[in-house]
Amino acid sequence: HEMGHGFDDQGSKSDFQGIQRDWWTEEARAAFDAKTTTLAEQYNQYEPVPGNFVDGSFTLGENIGDVGGLSMAYRAYRIALNGEEAPLIDGLSGDQRFFLSWAQVWQSKIREDALVSQLKSDPHSPAVYRVNGVVRNQDAWYEAFNVQPGDALYLAPEERVRIW
Repeated sequence: HEMGHGFDDQGSKSDFQGIQRDWWTEEARAAFDAKTTTLAEQYNQYEPVPGNFVDGSFTLGENIGDVGGLSMAYRAYRIALNGEEAPLIDGLSGDQRFFLSWAQVWQSKIREDALVSQLKSDPHSPAVYRVNGVVRNQDAWYEAFNVQPGDALYLAPEERVRIW
C-alpha cells in the first residue's frame, strides 16, 4: 500500500529526489488519469449509509494505494512460492487464503454516525470497500474464488482497474 503512494495521484508528481516536477510522459499521464478516473467512479457508487456515498476523488490516493498494494503483495506471494502451489488447508487454496487474509485485516464495526463522519473527513474508504472495492479489481481474486458474471462483486475484465 505505502509503496503505491509513491506513484498515486500525488506521489506521481514528484521525482526520485522528492522534487515536484512533471517527470511522466504525456502518454503515461493520460493512461494513469484514465485509470484513476475509472477507479474514482467505481468508489463514487458505494453507498455505505443511505444517502451518503464514498467520494472517489477524495479517497483516490488511498484507493490507489490499496489496489496497487494488494496487486504487488499478490505478485510477491506468488514469487515466494517458486512456481509451486501452496497446500490446500481446511479446503482453501493458498490464493483463497491470501485474499481472505486481506479481508480479515479490514474487519471492523462502526456506528452509522461515525461512518457518516468518516465519509466526510477521512481520505480512506470505509473498511468494507477497502476489501470489496479492491479485490474486484484483482484478476487473481476472480480465479481464486471462481467469481462469475452475475455474482455480486463481479466486474467485467475491461472495467477492472490495473494501475501497476
